[in-house]
Formats: sequence, C-alpha cells, structure tokens
Amino acid sequence: MSNVSELHAASSVGAEYLAFTLGQEEYGIDIQKVGEIRSYEAPTRIANAPDFVKGVVNLRGIIVPIVDMRIKFNLGTPTYDQFTVVIILNIGHRVVGMVVDRVSDVTTLLPDQIKPTPEIGSALNTEHIVGLGTIEDRMLILVDIDKLMSSADMGLIETTALAA
Repeated sequence: MSNVSELHAASSVGAEYLAFTLGQEEYGIDIQKVGEIRSYEAPTRIANAPDFVKGVVNLRGIIVPIVDMRIKFNLGTPTYDQFTVVIILNIGHRVVGMVVDRVSDVTTLLPDQIKPTPEIGSALNTEHIVGLGTIEDRMLILVDIDKLMSSADMGLIETTALAA
C-alpha cells in the first residue's frame, strides 16, 4: 500500500486526525482538511440530488453541499440528535459538509500506529481508506477525504480542483 508508506514518510513525529463515529465504527480524517465542526441543521433539499446529498446550507455566504456519510456508506437509517454534527471540509477549492453521528477527539497517530488496509477483495471498495490507526483498544478507519469526496460517484468535486 503506497498510501501507508506516504503517511510514514510524511511525518516521523505523527499526524493529527479528527476522530468521528458512523454507526458502530470510528473513523479518522486529516485534521488539516477540517474547517469547522457545526451542529446539524436541516439543509435545503436539492431536486434530483443523490440520497446521500442531504441538500445545501448557506455558510457565511458560501453554499455548501451536505453529505450524510451514514447514507453514503449504507449504515442504516440515520437519526439526527443532539450529537449529530456536520464537519465542514476544505477539499481542493470547494467547501463540503459531512454529517456524522458524533465527533470524538483529535488524535495524533505515529507512523507505527498506522497499519495497512487489509485486502478484502472486490466486494468492498477500499480505495479511499488509507489505513487503520490503532490507539490502545481503539481502531480508527483512516479515510482519504480528498479521494472520497472527489470520487466519480460523489460528483461533488472535480479531480482537477484538487490539483490546483
């Protein structure tokens, strides 16, 4: 897995990840991609948008698409409660909101705490997973949020926007 070796080469002192939960699993994304964390508010629906795109919100004059990751990852029917938050991401030149069940903390992972993604076969698309972070009894599924949000099935961000 080149992604894990890239993570190892990027920093021998560790990298910071925002940890959040979706269903029973805990995930982590690069903290540098996070603009802010907001409480969930119902977005304005957009006609013909995919199910996982809940709609858009106006964030200080910027129209931000809101993606519910529980729907995107087929994790059952989402419920919205006081813990549900929207992580505002800066991806390329776009701002995207990501709905998650709850945010846990910011965690620093050292290179030896990041394990490669196991080969699961073609039944599961793992191209947006960069590895598994292990912290004592916790395991974080580390997501390449750039790759996930710019994937063709998301249709939110052109890959050329990431290169700029």
